[in-house]
Amino acid sequence: MRFMIIVKASKDSEAGVMPSEKLLAEMGKFNEELSNAGILLAGEGLHASSKGARVKFSGSTRTVIDGPFAETKELIAGFWLWKVTSKEEAIEWVKRCPNPHNEDSEIEIRQVFEAEDFGAEFTPELREQEDRVRAQAAKTASDRSASRDRR
Repeated sequence: MRFMIIVKASKDSEAGVMPSEKLLAEMGKFNEELSNAGILLAGEGLHASSKGARVKFSGSTRTVIDGPFAETKELIAGFWLWKVTSKEEAIEWVKRCPNPHNEDSEIEIRQVFEAEDFGAEFTPELREQEDRVRAQAAKTASDRSASRDRR
């Protein structure tokens, strides 16, 4: 099972305040533990919403709304993507995580849909298409990584 672990934003993260060296070290150690356990698939911090945008969909109309966005408690400061055996295992790992902010904070845990979750509507043709897209995305990521390594 895959889970997205969502680190909620704080006033400081939205103001662009960078984490301390101590917190970076603690998070680095935690990420190593996740990686060594074979759980970590991805994880990144996000810039403040002032550097972001939203696209609102209304029928065929698309409207771009530039950040910042008002409700800090609803914003995301970072994420991990983990592969674990259950929601309970994800919860236990999150409980071991260093507090991501210098104040009360919250981390949300959400299960990622898998192909089998979609039932009969996810036809064999759609599954094949999904497999092709995932394979191409993995190849592109690998190619970009190799290109950066050569620089």
